[in-house]
Amino acid sequence: MTEQVDVQELTIGVGTVLAFVLYGYGRFVSETVFGVETTDLAVLSFAGTFLAVAALHGAYGRRDFALAHAAAGLGLVFVAVASSGLQVLIGILLLAVGGAYVAVETVRARREGADAAG
Repeated sequence: MTEQVDVQELTIGVGTVLAFVLYGYGRFVSETVFGVETTDLAVLSFAGTFLAVAALHGAYGRRDFALAHAAAGLGLVFVAVASSGLQVLIGILLLAVGGAYVAVETVRARREGADAAG
């Protein structure tokens, strides 16, 4: 029997822990690492998590989820490095569109799974 591992949960968990470690380091030890603010690194590591999940979905053939996660990750990068209000707006729009698609499709997939099982 083949055991399935949910690599999405693992990836999100590792990325989230890394973001919290960087944020905690910045809060209690030093505000920068190699001259870069730790809060920026924390947000960018979480954005990298979205992009890693996008790559995983792409590898497993869920291109729609890959695109949605990539849009959300890119949106978070835009927000993190924004130097203008327009860049923040673009980032928030990408986050909202990507996140909304993931949320709607996840609910739809769970409903279809429950209908098929029951």
